[in-house]
Amino acid sequence: MALHTRLCALLGIQYPILLAGMGRASTPELAAAVSNAGGLGVIGAASCGPNQLRAWIRRTREMTEKPFGVDTLLPASVRRSGSNVGGPSAETLVPQHRRFAQDFMVAQDLEAVDAETLERILDRDPADRDGPAPLSRGFFEAQMEVVIEERVPVYAAGLGNPGPWLERLHANGTKVMAVVGTTRHAKQVLDSGIDVIVAQGHDGGGHNSPIGTMALIPQVVDAVGGRVPVVGAGGIGDGRGIAAALMLGAEGVWIGTAFLATEEAGISGPQKQALVEGNDEGTTVSRSVTGKPARMVKNRWAAAYIEAGLEPLPMPYQTMVSTHVTAAALAAGRADVWGGFAGQGLGMVRAVQPAAAVMRELVAGAERVLGRAGGFVQG
Repeated sequence: MALHTRLCALLGIQYPILLAGMGRASTPELAAAVSNAGGLGVIGAASCGPNQLRAWIRRTREMTEKPFGVDTLLPASVRRSGSNVGGPSAETLVPQHRRFAQDFMVAQDLEAVDAETLERILDRDPADRDGPAPLSRGFFEAQMEVVIEERVPVYAAGLGNPGPWLERLHANGTKVMAVVGTTRHAKQVLDSGIDVIVAQGHDGGGHNSPIGTMALIPQVVDAVGGRVPVVGAGGIGDGRGIAAALMLGAEGVWIGTAFLATEEAGISGPQKQALVEGNDEGTTVSRSVTGKPARMVKNRWAAAYIEAGLEPLPMPYQTMVSTHVTAAALAAGRADVWGGFAGQGLGMVRAVQPAAAVMRELVAGAERVLGRAGGFVQG
């Protein structure tokens, strides 16, 4: 049974398998490898400044002639001076949280990285230093201008509604997707004129839904009513998961964790090894990194917030605190402090291998399961 749905024709791809835009883990190299293997590679550009994003798009084009996508965040609101009801503003709490981070680093015997090392670890373009603050409203808007100017084949909003940019994106021929975690959000983006909806459940890595994947996909499919393809996401890590998503009504899958332990993924060697050694209990949901709930590999930084009874700050303030900790952990090879984002399919990661090999396994596994599915039903 060939793995093919209407999503393939819509996006110009061979298989309905999409690489999740996982921040800087989804590099141009990884995106190009997935596209060249018949899926849709998606650059994870959430933290890329506009100059970095433009360079990544052009680098991807140098490595593939196939369609590819760009994923950024478009939060409905990014608090410039968020506050607790009746309490101090988030901005005024940043120094307190930075002192907490400093004490944590001392306790973990981590050395703070200098500005040059930080820029190298984050792979930032020096031209972006004087631009909008990362994860601010101006930052997101500058990213979108680059996406439009570069006429990317596919754009994916990993968070939020791309409605305000849809007319300009569609004028370029760009297909637009949005990742949702509820039927309410699915209806909102559908009404804005979106082309594809990604229903990502609580099982997924990074920012996700409070609703489990198995329950979310069919409900979003019903809410959409066939108007656009729905792509399933969250904990899907092999051919069985792809087949299950299709049986639930999805017309494709958005896969992240399975592609993290690949040669092309933009995470460190120790982080990849932590994925291989992980299991079904190896993740946690925490706001300690971005300020929004996100599923990640269990780590000492997230645990420290719980142990201290400290409430993380809202986006983008928590990032101002966590960046120095995660950078120091990366520099020291301490995946126990920061292992990165990952979904609950973590235990299905067996080894680090090329992305093309992962694609072959996913396709073969899905076709094998779908081919024998009829055998379970007898007349």
